[in-house]
Amino acid sequence: MPTPAKGPRLGGGAAHERLMLANLSAALFEHKRITTTVTKAKRLKPYAERLVTFAKRGDLASRRRVLGLISNKGVVHELFTDIAQAVENRDGGYTRITKIGNRKGDNAPMAVIELVLEPVSAKQAVVAEATSAAKRDADKKDAEKAEAAPVAETEEAPAAEAPEAEATEEAPAAEEAAAESEKDAK
Repeated sequence: MPTPAKGPRLGGGAAHERLMLANLSAALFEHKRITTTVTKAKRLKPYAERLVTFAKRGDLASRRRVLGLISNKGVVHELFTDIAQAVENRDGGYTRITKIGNRKGDNAPMAVIELVLEPVSAKQAVVAEATSAAKRDADKKDAEKAEAAPVAETEEAPAAEAPEAEATEEAPAAEEAAAESEKDAK
């Protein structure tokens, strides 16, 4: 028997592990959360997330690939319709593992593995939108600076005088406004 790629096998041989992971993932997709040992949950997580990624593609080839692993057509249909739509905006992390303590009989560490079906938080969406907007603004400013740089060198002197002229015009206007407000107050 060839050596396993990732640690020891769950139970017996490679075929038994493949069947066990397929059955665990079918139960996960059917019930949305299952309780199992921590070791099985950690091995199930990448397996189930890969199947959800196939479901997000939604094409016939992906459906046939998943049907080759999970034989229950009802579960595969639910995966491709309900679960894929619920996680379509999520880039990954379709499952969550929560440790719940040890089993009473043999003291095995137990965990709950569940599908993360709630939408991506609004806070993360706002942060993503803000970063993309900041990047767009930075790109625009860089483009404007590149265009304005040759023009600014030729017209530096008039541009420097213009703000001083505006400041001297605003000063008497501000004094007149202050004088009028004092007259109104008296």
